[in-house]
Amino acid sequence: MPMTVLNIEELLKKEHVFKQLSVAELVEHAIRNNEGVLAENGALSVETGKFTGRSPKDKFIVRDQSCETHIDWGHVNQPMESDKFEQLLQKVLRYMNEADQLYYTEAAAGADTHFTLPVRVVTEYAWHNLFAKQLFLREYPTVAAFEPFTVVYAPHFKADPLVDGTNSETFIAMSFEHRIVLIGGTEYAGEIKKSIFSVMNYLLPQQDVLSMHCSANVGHEGDVALFFGLSGTGKTTLSADDSRQLIGDDEHGWSHDGVFNIEGGCYAKTVNLSREKEPQIFDAIRFGTVLENVVLDDTRTPDYDDTSLTENTRAAYPITAIDNIAIPSRAGHPKTIVFLTADAYGVLPPISKLTKEQAMYHFLSGYTSKLAGTERGVTEPEATFSTCFGSPFLPLIPEKYATMLGELIDRHGVTVYLVNTGWTGGAYGTGSRIKLAYTRTMVNAAVNGLLADIPTEEHPVFGLHMPIEVPGVPSDLLNPVKVWADPAVYTEQATALAHKFKQNFTRFVSATDAIKSAGPRV
Repeated sequence: MPMTVLNIEELLKKEHVFKQLSVAELVEHAIRNNEGVLAENGALSVETGKFTGRSPKDKFIVRDQSCETHIDWGHVNQPMESDKFEQLLQKVLRYMNEADQLYYTEAAAGADTHFTLPVRVVTEYAWHNLFAKQLFLREYPTVAAFEPFTVVYAPHFKADPLVDGTNSETFIAMSFEHRIVLIGGTEYAGEIKKSIFSVMNYLLPQQDVLSMHCSANVGHEGDVALFFGLSGTGKTTLSADDSRQLIGDDEHGWSHDGVFNIEGGCYAKTVNLSREKEPQIFDAIRFGTVLENVVLDDTRTPDYDDTSLTENTRAAYPITAIDNIAIPSRAGHPKTIVFLTADAYGVLPPISKLTKEQAMYHFLSGYTSKLAGTERGVTEPEATFSTCFGSPFLPLIPEKYATMLGELIDRHGVTVYLVNTGWTGGAYGTGSRIKLAYTRTMVNAAVNGLLADIPTEEHPVFGLHMPIEVPGVPSDLLNPVKVWADPAVYTEQATALAHKFKQNFTRFVSATDAIKSAGPRV
């Protein structure tokens, strides 16, 4: 008989809950449950059904006294009333209580023990538990900075929008009062990772720690570099450098002591993956890795070029699967920050140096381009702006994160660069994509301090400071107008993009005049 009231602690006492299974045991259970199959390289290959990516319109934060005045409420942070959440929680727990088997693991987020969040994960699928085990830190602290958060994941439970206060049958609802994340109606495991990242984006700034959607690496001299960028800009590729140790590939905190990884694993895109282009990621995919929506051929060999299921194919593996990593996943203060954008309009320079105010402007803007064909209805390049390069995961007002970044840049004398990994000589379809070899050369020069004393010229529309030379890169490439056939057409295109920046920035009403004036001049 269903219980009238059920809590998580009572649920975990049930005999059908498998607790703290090893990677091998979880793989065995997943295969036995027909959740996935072993690929030729040893990875567990799974499909996520209808949802092959996040469902942002179904994400909610419970509006209660603990967070009501802190959250930046709106279309990103949609409110759910407390009574609706508690009603939904009871429904989910009763559903989980009647399941054939459940899986439970204890993990953590935050490699700096001063800011560690214990994470508990209860799932209906064995492979979801394996995903959490690979993505989070393995050590569950008995003493931590924050009280534990519990993720309850019931992919086959469907909400009733008319009763439960959701927008559809799918929901990702987090309560800071109950310290619970409820996920249902979707099999896409990335919701686990990004829910806890959203939690950390709420908790860390209140401890004077900047939470960041970026990758990070460190050189032999202890020089740290951060790489911010949206999907498709090269964040993972450019931060993977054989001469530098990887701190983490996606989520970090920046405290008074330096930078630390929030995660214990990597969730890498695998579309068009090859050993030649990205050897670290390719070789990390082995037994224990979760392959999401990757098509297997008749011999169960992954075909990373096949996007028939989705272009958002992924691999989840522990960071220890990569050889060249920082252990533990911590380092000092950054020396260099790189903002990555894939400008399909061919307007932005391949590399430019930013003032602190420009850095805050472009951080708040979070610009890149969405290409034709990547989404239904997109027939030509579209400008996309994602605040702080991670808008869907920011519970607080964007200006909070930008102000913290500006203070840290000042305090530690950080040099910030904007790098365009997109097009040059014309827009997408006319121009050509900047060669990865040139981009690597420019990024390496920036990170290694080789551009510090090179003179710059100012972009006439965006005000960016463009180096006049970078060793190993054609000098004409560095100023985009020089590689366009018609300078007048270039100026027209640059002005059009600048207007998009200006229009987007009107929503940041609390930004200072100095930051607002650091944008394009139109």
